[in-house]
Amino acid sequence: MEEWKKLLRNSVNERNLKRFAERLNLTQKELEDIKEVTKKYPMRINPYYLSLIKKKRDAIWRQCIPDIRELHDEVGSEDPLHEEIDSPTEGLTHRYPDRVLFLIENQCSMYCRFCTRKRRVGDVNKEICMAQIKKGIGYIKKHKKVRDVVLSGGDPLMLDDEILETILKMLRQIKHVEIIRIGTRMPCSLPQRITKKLCKMLKKYHPLYINTHFNHPAEITPESRKACEMLADAGIPLGNQTVLLRDINDDPETIKKLMQQLLVMRVKPYYLYQADIVRGTDHFRTDIETAMRIMTALRGFTSGMAVPTYVIDVPGGGGKIPVNANYVVKWRAKGKKYDRIVLRNYKGKVYKYPLPKNKNKKLERETVKVKRA
Repeated sequence: MEEWKKLLRNSVNERNLKRFAERLNLTQKELEDIKEVTKKYPMRINPYYLSLIKKKRDAIWRQCIPDIRELHDEVGSEDPLHEEIDSPTEGLTHRYPDRVLFLIENQCSMYCRFCTRKRRVGDVNKEICMAQIKKGIGYIKKHKKVRDVVLSGGDPLMLDDEILETILKMLRQIKHVEIIRIGTRMPCSLPQRITKKLCKMLKKYHPLYINTHFNHPAEITPESRKACEMLADAGIPLGNQTVLLRDINDDPETIKKLMQQLLVMRVKPYYLYQADIVRGTDHFRTDIETAMRIMTALRGFTSGMAVPTYVIDVPGGGGKIPVNANYVVKWRAKGKKYDRIVLRNYKGKVYKYPLPKNKNKKLERETVKVKRA
């Protein structure tokens, strides 16, 4: 049996929690609270991720140990992003014109307490079967505008290599599918899953991209570094999607250190997400001003490659909207035309930038409209 499967077998869950209570230094009240939460939301912490906990309520603990607040946070909904409403066939969301989100697995190696799919991930009654996957493949075949398929879950890498390859092969047989992306937390939460065999298989299906999910520098270890380097050596471009989480990574230094360390192991910071308004997760959410302060502390103070795009995935299925610190101080008008823009740099210094004299008039009108809005 492969090492990663052995580790999964020895995970902490709601059924064997008592065995780990002493190791986690749980009080009787904490143990009872965790049991209460897991009646609704499942728990799984594999031994590798568990080993990253250094003390009670540190950044790793907060991400994986159930919290009684999960049952009391009533803000938001179970599906705030309307993934299921925008689903023409079960397990597939088609919101943007040229790409689809395709769920192919319902389990993860570690259940994040802030999960955006808290309503379904780990639920034994919502397992995804091959018949459902084939229906999704059929939908993609019929819709020729779909050129980009994002495989997600759960975690797609929870599937055996052979099953995952079957799905990749079916997608690669569709001529209009140009890009395949895999969203996985395995390089972070169970890096032992990234094997030579897996990498050899994945590289057959280029162009293939992987977006992973590191939230804190403590998650970057020799094991996770090796996993990312193996994927990069297989020619797979790697991106990272970080969720901004209260009392975990909501300060500039933590985010800057994380982004810099990601680049060292050849993972490009992609998105910094505002935590979704998912029922049971409100205690993780930060205010927008915190995010703005972090983004301002990154731009100019570290490489542009280390600066992710801060986005809010808006409720109601509106999609991802980038929100950034405003570096435009004002537009200066001369007569009826704008002739200059006033900008602020990362140090707060103000600069005037002249606009082209032969500006396109249509572009000028659009600029005025945006400014007034």
